[in-house]
Amino acid sequence: MDEAEIRARIEMLRQDHRDLDAAIEALRGLPMPDMIQLQRFKKKKLRLKDEIMMLEDQLIPDIIA
Repeated sequence: MDEAEIRARIEMLRQDHRDLDAAIEALRGLPMPDMIQLQRFKKKKLRLKDEIMMLEDQLIPDIIA
């Protein structure tokens, strides 16, 4: 993956992360939220964050001290 592809992927993942944030908040607002679905959303959100961080690390050049 070149830098432009990585940046595009990061932006797509960030949008998915924001969408999950909104879905989690909407689910929490229900009188009887589906706790299993809520946990699935939270786990997916964490996986997205991990992938974003991994891709961002690829954009930072290694510095040899």
